Amino acid sequence: MISVVIPAHNEEAVIGRCLSALLGGEGALTAADAEVLVACNGCTDRTAEVAAGFGEPVRVVEASRASKVAALNAGDEAATGEVRVYLDADVVVSGAAVREVVGVLQEPGVEAAAPLLAVDTSRSSWTVRAFYRVWMALPYFASGGMIGSGFYALSAAGRGRFDRFPDLIADDGFVRSLFSAQERRTVRSSTFQITAPSTLAGVVQIKTRARFGNAELRLRRPGTAVGGENGAGDLLRLLLRRPWWIADIGVYAYAQWKTRRATRAKLAAGDFGTWERDDSSRRAVGGVVG
Repeated sequence: MISVVIPAHNEEAVIGRCLSALLGGEGALTAADAEVLVACNGCTDRTAEVAAGFGEPVRVVEASRASKVAALNAGDEAATGEVRVYLDADVVVSGAAVREVVGVLQEPGVEAAAPLLAVDTSRSSWTVRAFYRVWMALPYFASGGMIGSGFYALSAAGRGRFDRFPDLIADDGFVRSLFSAQERRTVRSSTFQITAPSTLAGVVQIKTRARFGNAELRLRRPGTAVGGENGAGDLLRLLLRRPWWIADIGVYAYAQWKTRRATRAKLAAGDFGTWERDDSSRRAVGGVVG
């Protein structure tokens, strides 16, 4: 049994797209060997109603508090499958891609896996396209051991490495820290798709959340090998290899500078409760990939 846990807070605009991709086409997830748990948390829109309308294998789990961690734990408690897939509600991925990733988890030593990330920038500004062009050329993405950014799957043994999700913003950073690079796998023959923000300000918002989440993880769990961030040296090496990308790299460096400033301000203020979210990407329409 494959258990797919989808935390969802006011995702009425995108949850149907996410579920349609999982349940449609060749390799679609069915009730015979999969369950899809939409963990609605603090929703004030029709997310639960839209999800429930799909019927089996979708089940709606309610968490009263608006919290991704609360939703992850509520979904986990209701799940019956040994293999767990954790999926953001605004992601588009086919059931066939999920099945391929689950197959890779059967290989000895592979405990965490995800498909290759694809970013839809068709409705984004040129600065957003420049940012993601650089980000996807840097080591964290290019190394082949990336999990997170909207999708990660864990084997039964991998899920057994922790009890409940801790109350941290960076759930993916926490999970990534539990596995060595050799235990993580990017399945490049399959893809999952996220929709990029329409503006660079939106990118700064979501990347601030990611950077702050990693900072919180280091603060609350000292000694944790967080990973998942690129350094100045990585950017310089990319510039030396592709000097014609100087404008794109400038955009990327500026956005990262903004996120560092915002992260420092949040840490100084002790602001651990704000969840930065870009809604422009939730209005865009993405296709099914996989």
